[in-house]
Amino acid sequence: MAIASQSPRAAATGLQELAMRHLWMHFSRMGSYGPGHEIPIIVRGDGCYVYDDHGNRYLDGLSALFCVNAGHGRTELGEAAARQVEELDFYTLWSYAHPGAIELAARIASLAPGDLNRVFFTSGGSEAVESALKLARNYHRVLGKGQKHKVIAREIAYHGTSLGALSATGITELRSQFEPLTPGGCHVPNTNVYRWPEDRHPLWAADAIEERIVFEGPETVAAVILEPVQNAGGCFVPPDGYFQRVREICDRHDVLMISDEVICAWGRLGHWFGCERFGYVPDIVTVAKALTSAYAPMGAVIAADRIAEPFMQGDASFAHGFTFAGHPVAAAVAMANLDVFESEDLCGHVLAKEAEFRQMLESLHDLPIVGDVRGAGFFQAIELVKDKETKAGFDDDEAEDLLRGYLSGELYSRGLICRADDRGDPVIQLAPPLIADSEQFEEIHDVLRGVLSDAWDRVRR
Repeated sequence: MAIASQSPRAAATGLQELAMRHLWMHFSRMGSYGPGHEIPIIVRGDGCYVYDDHGNRYLDGLSALFCVNAGHGRTELGEAAARQVEELDFYTLWSYAHPGAIELAARIASLAPGDLNRVFFTSGGSEAVESALKLARNYHRVLGKGQKHKVIAREIAYHGTSLGALSATGITELRSQFEPLTPGGCHVPNTNVYRWPEDRHPLWAADAIEERIVFEGPETVAAVILEPVQNAGGCFVPPDGYFQRVREICDRHDVLMISDEVICAWGRLGHWFGCERFGYVPDIVTVAKALTSAYAPMGAVIAADRIAEPFMQGDASFAHGFTFAGHPVAAAVAMANLDVFESEDLCGHVLAKEAEFRQMLESLHDLPIVGDVRGAGFFQAIELVKDKETKAGFDDDEAEDLLRGYLSGELYSRGLICRADDRGDPVIQLAPPLIADSEQFEEIHDVLRGVLSDAWDRVRR
């Protein structure tokens, strides 16, 4: 059960009533809240844990949506923000610069692989992807190849919610409400190897990208966008050689390779950037979330020198930007966050502890409902099945009842925040703060074993 402790706010403050009346939460079925079903209100965080307005403690097994990599309650990050406000509260990057943005851009460039040296700041992940797609189009246009505008992405992949980013997102139910979308989004199979026939070639999905480029016409394709480990669908890892083959394909057809690392950068996979884990160097990287461990909103596009070069001459300009991008306070927080990463070697900690984390999840394979365990670093998923031998999954109604009717609420009531998701086959995703250790792994195991055992009993009834 969730562990109760003293709360800084009493439950009688009226927050529930105010939230019900005025707050519009994201990706939420607002009609499901009401008498007997409160909105979860998180009021405090400390390390790997958060606390609700009733004083209940929860292990944040999702790092507040893959964000708080350094853990909650880092007062040094707030102190860095306060110092920055005393010096310069805000100034825009529209034709001006300030020390925080300059120094952070240089630091990011020093950490990025290859010649990814030019940093274009945004306010978050969707903005970063949107900017990367516009940059890819514009790059080809200034080189006299304006017909190259399409983007190849993977099925079930999530790349953001703005109209341009949504054209790359491969989740039908997220797209259909807002169609017609920005033209040019094309999709290819992902790397859910668990669902592949045993005799399928390991680079089949990479070769499918080339087939789609050829089908569309290489002269019309601007970029391929891929996550190092695909989030939606449940932590799809690439087969060996996948990204090397994609790199070859992109080079062969004059197509830019975008590595969407809004989740996978900043230690999530045990490296500064997810592309380092799998040994490839893209033309563009998108980041956000854990750049500041989400203590302030910030994102960025990191471009290779050759991609930025056409915009660095004469009167050329990349006519794009956001008011708050590169905000001085966010930049100060990011610098302090990276200091924590370096002083505590959080990337090294993930590499040292990921085997233990994974082994804990693998130990759940004795449960009939556990079909597959997959992922990398502190980014793991469990795929749920009705039959382990045949890998038979759940139909839509069964998945709805299992995930939303039981698992999500039961995991939370037992003190674990994680993601129970059916964008694809039903999965449970786990991405704890990078400071998580054996104690948290054991706690996750105990909750998952109990809840999944009960879930199987529910399925069998």
